[in-house]
Amino acid sequence: MNVLLAVRMYISKMIQDSGPGMKVLLMDRETIGVVSVAYAQSEILQKEVYLFEQIDKSGHGPIMKHLKCVVFLRPSQENVQLLATELKSPRYGVYYIYFSGIISKAAIKVLAESDEQEVVREIQEFYADFFAIGPHLFSLNLEKPIHGMEWNPNSLQRSVQGVLSVLLSLKKNPIIRYQHFSPLARRLAESIRDTVLKESSLFHFQRGESVPLLLILDRRCDPITPLLNQWTYQAMVHELLTIKNNRVSLVGVPGAPKDMSEVLLSAEQDEFYANNMYLNFGDIGQTIKSLMDEFQAKAKSHQKVESIADMKAFVENYPQFKKMSGAVTKHVTLVGELSRVVTQHNLLEISEAEQELSCQEEHSQSLTKIRRLLATDQIRDIDASRLVFLYAIRYNKHPNKDILGLVELLRRRGTPDRLIDSVDDMLRYSNSGETVSSSFLTTKDVTKITEKIFKGLKGVENVFTQHSPVLKDIMDNIVKGRLSEDAFPAAGGESTAGRIQDVIIFMVGGVTHEESFAVHQFCRANTGIRIVLGGTLIHNSQSFMTDVEAAVRYSASGTSLKYPQNSASSGSGRHPKLT
Repeated sequence: MNVLLAVRMYISKMIQDSGPGMKVLLMDRETIGVVSVAYAQSEILQKEVYLFEQIDKSGHGPIMKHLKCVVFLRPSQENVQLLATELKSPRYGVYYIYFSGIISKAAIKVLAESDEQEVVREIQEFYADFFAIGPHLFSLNLEKPIHGMEWNPNSLQRSVQGVLSVLLSLKKNPIIRYQHFSPLARRLAESIRDTVLKESSLFHFQRGESVPLLLILDRRCDPITPLLNQWTYQAMVHELLTIKNNRVSLVGVPGAPKDMSEVLLSAEQDEFYANNMYLNFGDIGQTIKSLMDEFQAKAKSHQKVESIADMKAFVENYPQFKKMSGAVTKHVTLVGELSRVVTQHNLLEISEAEQELSCQEEHSQSLTKIRRLLATDQIRDIDASRLVFLYAIRYNKHPNKDILGLVELLRRRGTPDRLIDSVDDMLRYSNSGETVSSSFLTTKDVTKITEKIFKGLKGVENVFTQHSPVLKDIMDNIVKGRLSEDAFPAAGGESTAGRIQDVIIFMVGGVTHEESFAVHQFCRANTGIRIVLGGTLIHNSQSFMTDVEAAVRYSASGTSLKYPQNSASSGSGRHPKLT
């Protein structure tokens, strides 16, 4: 079960099936992203694709009948109309058309009627309607899919199409289970099941002895994980710099090379990143040093060009040397910026407070530490607010809670109103989900944390990665056959009996790189099970806050929900829900 490999194979087959010769790849805004996370442009160029076009911007391009056109589009009504217009006045010699999902017969009829010059050689469905971030991780890149705790209709449709595409690309016809407390998860599960039944000819895959499982979760079951600072390389970069479609913007980063405004972070293209993406930040410094040493040794060998043989060796090795030079510059720049932000904004101490909030039962100690940190000018408003969010979610039922006092401290330090209002948003969001039990946020065996003394960044995992996402407990229960049928019923009342080997987990409201790392570790420790994780979006704390604001404050139509004037979001200064 490798979603990245599935997408790469689809793209490769599209291009290969069009035969030899120069090609243009015609895509839409989303399929451009689907292709770019799976393939580097240099790889595509090696497959005789010399031109890339976006269908909604290609109408007035030059006529080039010597090129073959490989079309890869989402099966939307807009794309069908744009493609029909293209086919009426074709600019290329022949067209090979591939849709990323199920296409209707009516759409095919529209295209057939538009193909008056008979330039279309084939139309197929290649199920790559999702962004394959890694072998076991995918996203739909849906921002704010939930409004007023209801599905945005377009986001629901897109989620159904995306998950169905994952199932078809992996050739799975699974039992579909969902979190019982969540109407959002239930509606998605039922919509997917209805489509599977309707398109039964596509889902003809035999289940065999082991039964595939599609498990649909709701982000509200664990609102803590997206709010925490991260300390593994990939997750840290996403939290502090943001990764979008495997790309990181370095605009505004002090000391970044002028020709490096954006860098690619792909395990397929970058060996150093592939080997270190899950490595703890405390150990990254040493691996960067090893990379630098290796590069310097090769650089010295390139300086000795004294004979014809030396010249030949230099020419042969130069591309590899150039690639290594780029990798060194990229990762030194990234790690340097991460280190600067961690030091400048006191993220180590903030993260320690976050871990105590999420893993331990020390209300008084945590409250004192948060008050002290909120009075510190060094920490950013976003970090101060996240501490209050975590405290509010963690202790909103504690008899001695002081959420109102912490909100007042945020006001005194000049925190923007949007962040202050978000305290109430987080409470509404978390309370609208499963009831938070006393064990919901605690991590087992916290007392077993190693006693290694923290010095600088070495050993950071011992203090700053105590937290374990709720997803890990759910995966444990799946393997042990203990996933409650009451808490996780099957759509359509289907039997849940049978050995589970292949699991696709989709989280409404988005997933995190910490959860992706948990899946990676879990599958390495449990070789008999394969898990793919996906969500509406790959979150960092800021994107999660944006999603929560939309989910709580706006209706499904996009209009603002009206709360009583004395609520925390009214700005009246009284917070009855927070006191």
